Amino acid sequence: MDINKDNLEEALEGKDAPKEAPQISKEEEIGFHKGALNTLVAERNELFKMIQNIESIMQAHIKRLEELGVKIPKQ
Repeated sequence: MDINKDNLEEALEGKDAPKEAPQISKEEEIGFHKGALNTLVAERNELFKMIQNIESIMQAHIKRLEELGVKIPKQ
């Protein structure tokens, strides 16, 4: 999915969205974007934790394979 960072409204609405969207106040829009960022930061942090867990499990498997005499090529 390509996100047009220069035109957020277009990126969020998509091609098939109606051209005339309801107007909201500046304060409401600021709140919307701040909420979106807070949610995305939390999601990114959870994804990072998942990656760390996966890496730990992979390292444990690699260590055991090496103990069993299997050479694992470095990538």
